[in-house]
Amino acid sequence: MILSCQNIKKTYPQQTLFDGASFLLNEHDKAALVGMNGAGKSTLLKMLVDLEPSDEGSVIMPKGITVGYLAQENDAGDDETIYEMMLSYQPELTGMECELSQLEKTMQKLQLEKAADDPLLEETIHKYTQLHDAFEQKGGYEYRSRLEGTLGGLGFSEEEFYRPMNTLSGGQKTRAHLAGLLFQSPDLIILDEPTNHLDIAATEWLETFLKNYKGCVLIVSHDRYFLDMVADKVISIEERKLVTYQGNYSDYAKKSAERLKARLSAFYKQQAEIAHEEKVIEKLKSFNREKSIKRAESREKKLDRIERIEKPEDLNDRMKLSLEPDIESGKDVLSATGLSKSFGDLHLFDHTDLFIRRGEHIAIIGDNGTGKTTLLKILTGLEDADGGKIDFGVKVQVGYYDQEHQELSADKTLFEEISDAYPSLDNTKIRNTLAAFLFTGDDVYKKVSSLSGGEKGRLSLAKLMLSGANFLILDEPTNHLDITSREILQNAIRNYPGTLLYVSHDRYFVNTTATRLLHLSGGHFYPYEGNYDYFLEKRDTVEGAQAAGNVISDHTTYASSEAPVMSDVSDDKASAKDLWQQQKAEQARLKKQKQQLEECEAKIAALEEESADLDTQLSDPKNGTNLPLLQELTKKKASAEEALEELYALWDKLAE
Repeated sequence: MILSCQNIKKTYPQQTLFDGASFLLNEHDKAALVGMNGAGKSTLLKMLVDLEPSDEGSVIMPKGITVGYLAQENDAGDDETIYEMMLSYQPELTGMECELSQLEKTMQKLQLEKAADDPLLEETIHKYTQLHDAFEQKGGYEYRSRLEGTLGGLGFSEEEFYRPMNTLSGGQKTRAHLAGLLFQSPDLIILDEPTNHLDIAATEWLETFLKNYKGCVLIVSHDRYFLDMVADKVISIEERKLVTYQGNYSDYAKKSAERLKARLSAFYKQQAEIAHEEKVIEKLKSFNREKSIKRAESREKKLDRIERIEKPEDLNDRMKLSLEPDIESGKDVLSATGLSKSFGDLHLFDHTDLFIRRGEHIAIIGDNGTGKTTLLKILTGLEDADGGKIDFGVKVQVGYYDQEHQELSADKTLFEEISDAYPSLDNTKIRNTLAAFLFTGDDVYKKVSSLSGGEKGRLSLAKLMLSGANFLILDEPTNHLDITSREILQNAIRNYPGTLLYVSHDRYFVNTTATRLLHLSGGHFYPYEGNYDYFLEKRDTVEGAQAAGNVISDHTTYASSEAPVMSDVSDDKASAKDLWQQQKAEQARLKKQKQQLEECEAKIAALEEESADLDTQLSDPKNGTNLPLLQELTKKKASAEEALEELYALWDKLAE
């Protein structure tokens, strides 16, 4: 056992976060703490590390356990470098290293003085040998390379190792402290939103590190893909309690949905029983007789003793998001040719072409600083390109979501933000829209400047929904949203009939919403006709071909699904065009298979309903003496079951 949280209670004037909450962490657990925004995840982490007191309960850890904690925001105001900050996370090793250096100098001095027989030299050599062995045993001769590897893995270049901490942005400081914490290697690592400031490459490195970490890890994160890769236990905040599920986030989501369904069923069943009992009591009282009144009173006492089931909150019903274009655009949505952009000596991309057709959902992925957001700003007119031409198609209406929410006015209220953008809306429509995004009551009169990042994200989504745009350009739309809100956005995006171009580091979001990927790397855009899993499968083939010099053109062109993607290659190797055609064929095959799967599922549902109806008829007492009918029903039942078995076998094959 690494940590035991027992019967924690935490109450604020407006809200009780926890009441009798408990959970346990063992030595090698990789646990995720999940819950809606405001449920108390960060507060609980602070209580675990004594930064926040609990009202009741206890946090128990064995003696000698070391704990490392990463908060969402980490500040550092002094002028120490990133490298120096990292060394501060290993004071024992740096102290031993310094002492070894001093002993070496002492030995050299004594040897120069030719004091070979000096007892001090012998004593110094003995002390040095012991310290050297201890230093080696603790990994002292590898720790600086481990330090550099950790910084590199989290996206810091060697030049940045010696940047002063007080010159870094908030995100860079958090990333640096994360590196220091991992370098420290405590028994228990507690991380609050560690991937917020990481690009995909750094997030993948962190996943690998944490999966192989020998200690215990407790993580709060809204990155579902990350949690699926790392977590083997999920601790969920549910109705002020902590419920533990074994498995990763997807396992939890399935079990949690089943549990929610059972709890809702129990709640509604009890509500029906209570309503029935109240009607009986009311009826008994209406007789107005002594015996009936006594019986009513007896039933009332029994009803009062019932432990009422609190209605579970179905988080997916909380936020309502539907994206519908007002009009349909032309077939050609965007044509951009010869786009180039540089900032001084930093060349982001050069002579790049982009063609987008109606209905495509395209995700742009890549490391931080490669130019993804800059490209979106160029397309929306917020940034000028150095060269190139951009043409939008007929009837194209653009809706833009900015990750910095600069399109929101800080001095306006939420109500004014919507009413000024859409003056034709009446007060009721504005309030209903804001309520659909969880802004109710007096919330609508809050200033935009007072909102959290997640609240600004929801307000921006509300404006986007009202826009009726048929071409959405989104820059990190899932930033600051909790997992449930992200899933609601995912469903809206999947069902959006318009055209979509977006930048995201959220791999689960990309995997479930993109029909085409563009990977921006080294100034080139590499096209992939599929989602994130498809990108992982084909990345080495596509980008390895270009790295090997198989693409003649020095400028990568990415285009619509009906345009060539890469230049021809030599006769003895598969051309990029052939590769693109293979990707399209694979996409068509998967689309056909998905359609067959959906048809199979529909047939299964129909047969299940027919089978259930046959069961009802067979168990009906009215049919109990009708032997010919029972024989016919039994025959139909057997036929339905046989057909179901065949359909289930087909479904297994298609799903595989």
